[in-house]
Amino acid sequence: MRGARLGDGRQIHLLSALDTTTGLVIAQVSVDTKSNEITSFAPLLDAVEKVLGTLTGVLFIADALHTQTGHADEVTARHAHLLVQVKGNQPTLFKQLKQLPWAQIPVGDRTRDRGHGRRETRTLKAVTVRTPGGLAFPHAQQAVRITRTRIVAGRTSRETAYLTVSLPAGQALPVDLQTWIRRHWHIENRIHHVRDVTFHEDLHQARTGNGPAVIATLRNTAIGWYRITGATNIARATRQANRRSHDLITAVTSSYPRTQ
Repeated sequence: MRGARLGDGRQIHLLSALDTTTGLVIAQVSVDTKSNEITSFAPLLDAVEKVLGTLTGVLFIADALHTQTGHADEVTARHAHLLVQVKGNQPTLFKQLKQLPWAQIPVGDRTRDRGHGRRETRTLKAVTVRTPGGLAFPHAQQAVRITRTRIVAGRTSRETAYLTVSLPAGQALPVDLQTWIRRHWHIENRIHHVRDVTFHEDLHQARTGNGPAVIATLRNTAIGWYRITGATNIARATRQANRRSHDLITAVTSSYPRTQ
């Protein structure tokens, strides 16, 4: 949160867990200002587990920053699964994935999209690595390569990403992997973009106590409400909500679980 500051001037950094099926942020933790979000991964798992009741069978998808052996062990210990992108922060694993005989591995799934003057093809290959010791990442069951080819105004660009997943092939088919990865990439435009552009989060200068985290929670709640009520344009839904400001408050308070 670029505009928010603590009393001593340090910035506020929050780490959230998004349910990619519903578009709801289900948990959020503050990152220690003397550390980084890697150390906040386990506390975020705790927060998600508190909401869901159990993490058994839950698949966590994270970017390359969280391709950490400790994270893989932590997720597995909770009977959950991890799908992560691999980049230079894991050089041995990245080299291993890149050198796999991808040309000999058949295409598992391919999707094509067109829109806004752009054509995009996403080609996914996945393979179970059975070499001695397997992949150089704990609990990894499959190596995944996805290639995105874009054609815009006659120009072609290509981007390749490598990932690992702790689910075996029988529980994570290529079409499943393609869907999960696309949903993770949607976080940028469905959450980050909305919070910054529509709600101007980075310009908000909350500075008092837990104020920045509370305001972020309210933004998440509003976006979640719009998503589950079928809104496709959050900016338009926000303008409509300005004229019916009590709808969200009534919905949240009336459905909040009460103890007897």
